[in-house]
Amino acid sequence: MAERKSYIRASEIGTYAFCRRAWWLQRVAGLEAQGVRERLEAGITAHSIHGKQVKRVRSARFIAYLCFFLAIVSLVLAVLLVH
Repeated sequence: MAERKSYIRASEIGTYAFCRRAWWLQRVAGLEAQGVRERLEAGITAHSIHGKQVKRVRSARFIAYLCFFLAIVSLVLAVLLVH
């Protein structure tokens, strides 16, 4: 019989630490607690929204650094042209 590779997720460790029987029912017996799918979908949605916010902040930060750099370059050029 082929050996089945199985990874243990961090959420499973949390489940096991909270209730060993719940972990066994999920992992071994294949049963699922009520509301898990809804919570999982809500978590996926929340992470997606957060990811988009992070991308926007990174873009805004890049634009801010670019503006700062251009301001410094403009200031240096203005000083050099005056003298």
